[in-house]
Formats: sequence, structure tokens, C-alpha cells
Amino acid sequence: MNQRGALIVRRIICLCLLSCAAASAVAQSSQTAPVSSTAAGPLTLTQVLEVAHRANPTLLSAAQHLSAVRAQEITAGLRQNPNAVLGTQMTTLDPGDPNGTEFYQFGVQRLFERGGKRDARLATARSTTALTGFQLDDQRRQIDLSIRQAFSRMLFAQKALGIARENLADYQKTVALMKVRLDAGAMDQTDFDRVELQLAGFESDLDNAQLALRQGSIALQTLMGVATPNEQFDIAGTLDPPTVTTTIDQLRSDALANRPDLKASQAQVAVSNAGVKQAIANGTADPTVEGEYERAGRANTVGASLNFPLRIFDRNQGEKERAKYELESSRLALTALQNQVLSDVDSAWAGYLAAQSQAARYRSKYLAEAAHVRDNLQFSYRNGNATLLDYLSALSDYRQINLTALNADLQLLLSLEQLSYATHTEILP
Repeated sequence: MNQRGALIVRRIICLCLLSCAAASAVAQSSQTAPVSSTAAGPLTLTQVLEVAHRANPTLLSAAQHLSAVRAQEITAGLRQNPNAVLGTQMTTLDPGDPNGTEFYQFGVQRLFERGGKRDARLATARSTTALTGFQLDDQRRQIDLSIRQAFSRMLFAQKALGIARENLADYQKTVALMKVRLDAGAMDQTDFDRVELQLAGFESDLDNAQLALRQGSIALQTLMGVATPNEQFDIAGTLDPPTVTTTIDQLRSDALANRPDLKASQAQVAVSNAGVKQAIANGTADPTVEGEYERAGRANTVGASLNFPLRIFDRNQGEKERAKYELESSRLALTALQNQVLSDVDSAWAGYLAAQSQAARYRSKYLAEAAHVRDNLQFSYRNGNATLLDYLSALSDYRQINLTALNADLQLLLSLEQLSYATHTEILP
């Protein structure tokens, strides 16, 4: 090979290596895309739900099951295949004997379904597909509720962590001030130790808040379909719920119109009704028609036959009775579910009203009172005008009221999510 040819070969090898490196980089970037997009910024509830609908393995499995059920419609619509009959017979006698000739036979036979069997099978398969689709919708509704609740609990953990850090930093200032007083001889060692011992409670609050936030992040990412949770995962939202302007009567109507489990129960009635028609159709007799050609020696014979079963004893009576009872059972189950749907709405509405009342009390009164008492006693104690016991009691009350108020906001948000779940409407934006 000359020098010019070698140069060309080297250039081709370099281009191949560069192409492979570029392909590898693209593959790595595609694999790490979910992590980088998660770390790019906090996700809203809408974005979290979108990711879960694409990646949650439970939903993906249910979607594949729906496709498998839909494929059964193809099987249900297939017609009966014809049968071919081939035969030959040879008799080894004297060549002049007319009975010693070859015998050939060819025939085609096919069973013809009567009573609308194919249409009944198709109706059953299609109604089963509709039922499975509504079951998938209901499974998605349940997972959405779990995601919304996990999202709200993670928001709660974020807020609780902020409160714990603020309380700890504020109390560390008090301890530092008391250390100055101790060094100046303005307080004894025992009182200082009692003040410093309270740091353990604030530090425990911070540790517990960090643990709750990490566990909440793992739970939410698992529901999203993330195999390995990312420690940098973050969300953006608020615990301040909107005001509900819908009436209870409208919520009941929405639930009866929108609930996928109720639609699935209605579809089950359709499946059972199709099953009754199919059982009746299967009780009819199906004839088999056959055409036949025979050749024996030089003789040709063409014939036809009709095979018609006499269904004197077995007319599918048992399946007909079973299908009727199944239909009545599914109708009663639908009535029971309708009652349960209304009960779910009423219970969720009652829980929302109770949570709203409690959260309003803390926001409008107790939070401000607890902060006012704490600030006054903190100022008084630092200036020697209040006892240590009074200050520590006010501090404990403030911590408890803050967490209780935050939990009241969480319970209000969870009650709204439960109301959305019970009615299958988007109450929360």
C-alpha cells in the first residue's frame, strides 16, 4: 500500500473512532437524562404526575394488560376454519380385476355457526376491553392519590425542616446569651445547664425533620417509577389550599358521572349481559357442510353431506342459568357501588369541613398568640424579668403550636385530595 492509501485508511479509522465516541456519549446522556432533569430544578405536582404516568411500572403493566385484553377481540371475531380430507386406497389384485384399482378421495368440510355466536363473542370481548380500560383508569386514580399525598407530605417535611432549623438557630442565640451571663456571674451553672439541655430537643427535631424529608423524597420518587432515588430530588409547591366553591350536591353528581370504578361496574353489567346472549347462542346447533370428490379406477364420484347435531339433552342449560345469575349479581354490585360512591363523597366532605375549621383556627389565632407569648417571655427572661420555667414552657408551647398548625394545613390539603379522589375531579390546581 502506498503512502497516500495508508493516509486514507488512517483517516477512515479516525472517523470511525469519533463516530463511536459520539454514539457512546449520546447513549450515556440519554441514560442520565432523567437524573439531570430532576436535578435541574424543583418539580411541580403536575410534572411529578406526568413522570409517573410515563414511568410507573404498575401503570405500565396495567396498560400492557389492557393491550392483551384488546387482542382477544381479534380471536373472538375469527370464523371457523374449513377442514380438508385427503385419502387414498390401493388393492393389490390381478390387474384385470375391476376391484384392484386405486381409490382417491378429496373433501372439504366446514362448520357454520348459528345463533349469532360470533357476534356474541365479539360483544363479550369488546365489553371486556372497556371494563379493563376503566379498571386501568381507576388504578391510575389510586396511584395519583398516593402521589398527591406523598407530594403533600414531602412539602410538610420541607416546612417542618425549616421550622426546626429556625427554632434551633433562635435557641442557640439564647444559649449564647446565657453563656455570657454565666461568665459574668449573673446566673448559676445549674440554670445554664437547664437552658443548654433544651438544645437536645431542638437538635432532635432537626434530625427527625431531615429524616422525614429524605423518606418522603424516596417514597415520592418510587411512585414516580424511579429505580434509584436521587438525593438532589426537590419539589415546589405550597401547603396553602384553595377555597372550595363547589357544593356537596355538585360533588355527588360529579362522582356518579366521573368515577372510573363506577364505570367499570357498569361495564361489568355489559359484560354479564353479553355473557347471557353468548350462552343462549351457544345453545344452538351448528351444522357441518361437506363436499367430497372420489375417484375409483375410471369412475368419478361427487357428493355432499350435511351433519346437523341433535341437541336433545344438552342445550347449554347450565351456562344459560349461570349467566343470568351473574347478570343479576353484577347489577346488584353496581347498585352497591353507587351507594358507596355517595358515601365516599359525604365522608370526604365532612373530613374537609373539619380540617378546614381546625386549620383556620391555628392560622387566625393560635399561631400569632404562641409567637407573641414566646417573644415576650424570651425578652423578659433574657433581661432577668421572667423565670426559666416560664420561658421554657412558652418555648415548648410555641414549638408544639407551630408543628400542630403545620400538620393542620397538611390535613386540610390531604382532605382536599381525598375529596378529589372520591369525586374524580380536579379540585386542587
